[in-house]
Amino acid sequence: MSPQVTDGDRRHPAFVSFVRGMRLGLPVFLGYLPIGAAFGVVAAAAGTGVAAAVSCSALVLAGAGQFIGLQLLKGGAGLATAILATTVINLRYVLFSATMAPHLRETPWYRQVLIAFTLTDETFAINITDSREGLSDDWSKIGVGFVSWVGWTAGTALGAAATALVGDPSRWGVDFALPAMFTALLVAQISEKRYAVVAVVAAASAIAMSTVLPGEWPVIAGAIGAATVGAVMYR
Repeated sequence: MSPQVTDGDRRHPAFVSFVRGMRLGLPVFLGYLPIGAAFGVVAAAAGTGVAAAVSCSALVLAGAGQFIGLQLLKGGAGLATAILATTVINLRYVLFSATMAPHLRETPWYRQVLIAFTLTDETFAINITDSREGLSDDWSKIGVGFVSWVGWTAGTALGAAATALVGDPSRWGVDFALPAMFTALLVAQISEKRYAVVAVVAAASAIAMSTVLPGEWPVIAGAIGAATVGAVMYR
């Protein structure tokens, strides 16, 4: 049910939806803080400086792509190579966008831009689940994306500023934060048997493809394979 504005609540309906989206995105915010901090530590340790690290997270919001792009640049790779690698890693967002598109047919272009900019694995999982339940609207999607962006950017700022104090982020268990969040989001989406089947096919395909494909290609191939199987089995 969409949020209702009562006599005791004179706020604009769009604001109510936006706040609701922020509440939905709060777990992502909490998950992004330590991961963003890890990126801030790595970026600052590589000599980028606090301002550059924070600007990267605020303007790019690419998650794993930022880590890989930074490592490539640090290793002496050119800017074109880093951009290409990040593009390949983030090809999965084409699939996410295609899945979200039917729920955005009536959305003005400028709102689509905001939703697209904050599209990540986690915001997609929350918004697509909310949309399938008939609860989501444009402003709740934007709210989910906004609070997630704040978490990632603020985490980067904290990590970059505290580089000297944190040291090696892996000893704090930061490496486990991202897979733990992905696992929680996956479990939350498996509300029907067909979703479980597609998830198992995706995992099995990615593992099998990892023996013959390099880098992030097994994940992309697994996603495409599972989507194809799901489309054929569950027309």
